[in-house]
Amino acid sequence: MRYNFTFLLLLLSFTIFAQEDAWVYFNGKPNAQAFYDNPSSELSQRALDRRTNQNIALDITDAPLETSYVNQITASIGITVKAQSKWLNALHIQGTQANINALKSFSFVSRIEFANKTLNATGKRVAETSIGQTYDKLKTTIDYSYGNSANQIQMLNGQVLHQQNFTGEGKIIAVLDAGFPGVNTALPFENLRNNNKILGGYDYTTRNANFYTGDDHGTLVLSTMGGYKANSLVGTAPNASYYLFITEIDVQEAPIEESLWVEAAEKADALGVDIITTSLGYFLERDNPNYNHTYSDMNGTTTFISRGAEIAFSKGILVLASAGNEGAQVEKHIGAPADAVSVLAIGSVNASKVRVSSSSIGPTYDGRTKPDIMAQGGAAVVSDANGAIGTASGTSFSCPIMAGMAASLWQAFPSKTNKEIRQMILASADRYANPDNNYGYGIPNFGTALGVDDFIAEASFLVYPNPAKSEVWFSFLNETTTASVTIYSILGQKLIEEKINNSNPVLSLQSLQSGLYIYSFEADNLHKTGKIIKQ
Repeated sequence: MRYNFTFLLLLLSFTIFAQEDAWVYFNGKPNAQAFYDNPSSELSQRALDRRTNQNIALDITDAPLETSYVNQITASIGITVKAQSKWLNALHIQGTQANINALKSFSFVSRIEFANKTLNATGKRVAETSIGQTYDKLKTTIDYSYGNSANQIQMLNGQVLHQQNFTGEGKIIAVLDAGFPGVNTALPFENLRNNNKILGGYDYTTRNANFYTGDDHGTLVLSTMGGYKANSLVGTAPNASYYLFITEIDVQEAPIEESLWVEAAEKADALGVDIITTSLGYFLERDNPNYNHTYSDMNGTTTFISRGAEIAFSKGILVLASAGNEGAQVEKHIGAPADAVSVLAIGSVNASKVRVSSSSIGPTYDGRTKPDIMAQGGAAVVSDANGAIGTASGTSFSCPIMAGMAASLWQAFPSKTNKEIRQMILASADRYANPDNNYGYGIPNFGTALGVDDFIAEASFLVYPNPAKSEVWFSFLNETTTASVTIYSILGQKLIEEKINNSNPVLSLQSLQSGLYIYSFEADNLHKTGKIIKQ
């Protein structure tokens, strides 16, 4: 029985791997003029406005795939179409090597690219050491020690933006991840739900409209941007709007995930999103090792997903990707799509601004500096699908923390292009003059990016957000000092008097009606007064 079982496994393995993954590329879009005559057939008005505002012309990549080509491939013997990309004018297909190669007989087929590079005419695979690398989503750890999210915002001086009421309002972020269970029920996402900030989504892995499913990794990711729970968690863009797309297949590692990612990015573009953030990365550890990428593929132009990410940027979208969590592995370089030239690859530091050893490093194979910038990914404060607030670690969280701050910055400068916003963020970073392949350009200062050049986080006093809906946060110098905060009406009547400190710097305004109030802040030798607007 033991031998029969072994034989069955071998037979199943042979059957599975006999089905190859490949991309079939077409050599044109003969009916593209129909799109040019009616671009709203493919792109929303918001998507068209983004192009107009950034002086980006429509081109052939915006036109849909030729339907007759798709139909002929779909009808071909032994071929299954798994995904499609109008940007790359290609279909992701599965079939035997012979059936796939037979598609070359179609005059409209430009080329076929097997995911297993050894099957391509010029394919060469570099021998690799067998190492334990897992895609970004799974290399995160979570514990449920109660935390406060102030540090991951203040590290980036994001409170400067929030103080000016720049919290992502009016910007749309697409999150491409593994699942979003609990976003429709958990308390930390109530603010998004009540204000209709979840605009929609889709599960590309099952072709299902229900995106509140799958692995809760996407839920954790979203919470760092859009989460809000008083005294526990404030996201970096709590008032931005979000589309939630599932592109990661939790139970397998396969090339199709890259194609699903590109398909979702195209949809995000069509819907008019401003920012794509993804905490997924692809390099090694495919279920079929023949599908693994090599370091030589990390040049920004080889992998399907990185080419798609670069096109997304060309459409005026700011694209951010986790650098990866392989910094302590034998192969420690960033994966795709973080290797793309225009993608902001985000590495991870701890609460003390020291690089986490697991954060993947550069350079790219072609010698470019990566990661681009850093944010807190060590013990980042997150919410799980049940609404429990805890900490999680990985570049999976430094990336969305940065994406939310980028949305808040872009709200402050709505006329800027994605290229300009990207450069503003890079130029504000603390290693901009001397980047390296561990920290990239360093940790951005969104106070400087906003134009507050003399802002110094360690010596600052800030009250944010202001105007406020239900609470205000106070940032002040001494982390151990207890401060006294008093709120008065404009007629001088004392309404609130509370003690706060930097481990819990939040003052609830729930008892107040909407209107203008005066605060008085006392801590050691620091005395401040000012106005607070309760919305």
